[in-house]
This record gives sequence, structure tokens and C-alpha cells, in this order.
Amino acid sequence: MNILVLGSGGREHAMGWKIRQSKKTEKLCFAPGNAGTASLGINLDIQVNDFPQIKNAILDHDIELMVVGPEIPLVEGIRDFIESDKELQDVKIAGPGMLAAQLEGSKDFAKNFMSRHNIPTAKYFTVTNDNIKQGIEFLKSLESPYVLKADGLAAGKGVLILNELTEAEGMLHEMLGGKFGKASSRVVIEEFLNGVEVSVFVITDGKNYKLLPEAKDYKRIGEGNTGLNTGGMGAISPVPFVTAEFKEKVEARIIRPTINGLSAEKIDYRGFIFFGLINVNNDPYMIEYNVRLGDPEAEAILPRIKSDFVDLLEGAADGTLKDKNIETDKLTSATVMLVSGGYPGNYEKGKVITGLENVSESVVFHAGTKMKGDQLVTNGGRVLAVNSLGVGMEEALKLSYQNSEKINFDNKYYRKDLGFDL
Repeated sequence: MNILVLGSGGREHAMGWKIRQSKKTEKLCFAPGNAGTASLGINLDIQVNDFPQIKNAILDHDIELMVVGPEIPLVEGIRDFIESDKELQDVKIAGPGMLAAQLEGSKDFAKNFMSRHNIPTAKYFTVTNDNIKQGIEFLKSLESPYVLKADGLAAGKGVLILNELTEAEGMLHEMLGGKFGKASSRVVIEEFLNGVEVSVFVITDGKNYKLLPEAKDYKRIGEGNTGLNTGGMGAISPVPFVTAEFKEKVEARIIRPTINGLSAEKIDYRGFIFFGLINVNNDPYMIEYNVRLGDPEAEAILPRIKSDFVDLLEGAADGTLKDKNIETDKLTSATVMLVSGGYPGNYEKGKVITGLENVSESVVFHAGTKMKGDQLVTNGGRVLAVNSLGVGMEEALKLSYQNSEKINFDNKYYRKDLGFDL
């Protein structure tokens, strides 16, 4: 089977690594990919939202299955584009259509969906410039801290947690005034839920689903979960507090109502659903949906999947997931993200990366890398993800940290406290 993976990060490298292990895989392409994906298949110089060029690539490379990594092409309708083109009607797609992708593309859409299907979530109120007075009143009815979320996609920067009411009011005005562009023309105000977050994933064909390994990721740049939010500094799977009892609550209260709700509303959903949950006194609450695998969670959960990944992707794409099996490794997986100094603020690119040849007993997934001549250099804030499997979290983390020390580039930084809260 000829397969195209859309995206260029660590998630896409991990997907490609898993896809390459399948006996079903013949040709593997990435658009645009990175220096790591180039060792697995063909990198195509195409951006993820350049739909006409993606079409050309599908035809040129006889692509039979396309897997969409990031959210932007999904929210912009890559599935709808392909399904409406007669030349592409035989292509299978693992990734939802534009309407289904609103679960991630619009916080307001997602919260209303949760409300309609009785999925436990924080109290909320959606504000525009037309009802800002009611928004302020809702803010005043909440206890500190205050959560403000841009309705649309804001490159991971659209969620603010503020301690002071006056600051929250001011920031609400700023967001509606264009702080995050069009993404914050609507703002969802939410009650703050106090607990521990966990990422739960399923793959679905719209009727059936298979539960993938869960993960705990670490968003803050600083140790002890301090400092600015990032795209993710590392992840661990499995998560100790996700017991059989907790998992059953998640399936009964959140996953099944979501799948059934999509079906009842005739929203055709084929691909991954990422449930961003919070554990409040051993009860799961939904924070948000993502319509793809997480990053760096993908780099932690995919090494634990022992089944044929392409078989699962194909089952989701063509509606035969019920007949597929999923087997998960009992070992613990720990991923440590190596980032550029200054990230998530300003950072320099083009730093030479050395030491990868010294890594043993770990897999290194490339996130922000490229080749400059014959040298591997940094090309993003998050540069490399070092993943290891071990008997228990301590062993897995020890391996990842040992190998992280063997890799070098100027101003390399990584968190040394992953798992501290588990």
C-alpha cells in the first residue's frame, strides 16, 4: 500500500516509523516531513494546507491511504476536498472532515456538543462583542483562577489562566479586540477545574472505536510545571492513576457518548479523537477535544502499540475497525523533548546537531530538524524527542535521560523532572 503522511513534526515521524513496520506498507511519503522522516520514505516539499499540490502528490505517487497529522488541514477541509474530487475517490483517509474537525476548530462548538450529549465538563459561557456585559457577569460568578479560551485555532497560545478578576476582564477585552486575530473573535470563559490532566486517545470509523494507550504530557517549559506553555516537553505512558475503574468511567461518561453523539448528529468521523481530560477526585471531566494524535504524546504511545498500525488506520478509513485488533505493550514509555534555548519565546535555528550515533536502547524522533548540506541542524523550537521503553517509569525515564545527554546542539534544553507528579 502507498501511504502519505501529512505533517512535519515528531508526531509524523513517529507515525511514519510505526507505518514503516507494517507488512502492508510499500511506498511511504511525507508532506513536508523533516530530516528524520527522510530515512523512512520520500519527503515532498508541500505544505499541509496546499490542497492542489497534495492532490498532485496523491496522483503522482499512487497514494492509497492518507494519514493527517496536524489539525490545520483537517479544520480547513482536506478530507472534504479529496472526497469531492472524482480523480481521488479511491483514496482512503484517516482524519475527519471539516464539520467533525470543529470539535477542535471551535471551542464553542465542542462545548455545545458536550452539553447536548451530557459529557461532564466545566461550566462555560461564550462571549462576543455583542454580549460582553453578560460575559463579565459570568466571570464574576466564578472563583479564581479564571480560564479564557480563544474559540478558534491559535497555535496553542489561545488559552489563558488568570488569577485576578480585573486582569481577566482586561484580557477578555483584548482577546475580543483581536489579540489572537480571528481565533478570539469569540471567547469561551470556563470554570477552572482543579486536578491532574491526562490525554486519552481512540481511533474510530464513526461507529466503532479502539482505545489506544493513554499518556500524560508536560506543557510548561519549566520544571515543577512552571513558566510558559509549550507544545509539550515530554510524555509518559501508561499513566498510573488511569486504573481499570477510571478507564471504565472515561469510556462510559465520555468516549461512548462522544461516538454515539457524532453518529446521532450524522457527523461522519474517521480517524483519531484525542480526549484532553482532567481527573478531579477520581472523576474524569472533558477539557477539550483534539481531532488528531497529540505531540509529544504520539511519540510515547505509538511505541507501545504492538498491532499493525496500518491495519488500524485502514479500518478507521474504510469502516472495518470492528474487525481489527489492538495489542498494547505493558512496558512504560517515556519521551523527553529536546528544545532550542529560548523556546517557547525567541530562539535561533540552524544549530548543528551531533551525537545521534551514540544513542542506544532509545528511539529518537525528529521534530524540528533539517539537513543543511551534509549536516543535521535545528529547524524549530522543539527539536528532537527521545523515547525509551522500560519496566516502570523510572527505568524508561533513565534511558531517555541518558540518551538525551549524548545528543548535542547549542543551547539544548530539556526538563529533568518528567513524571514528578505521578
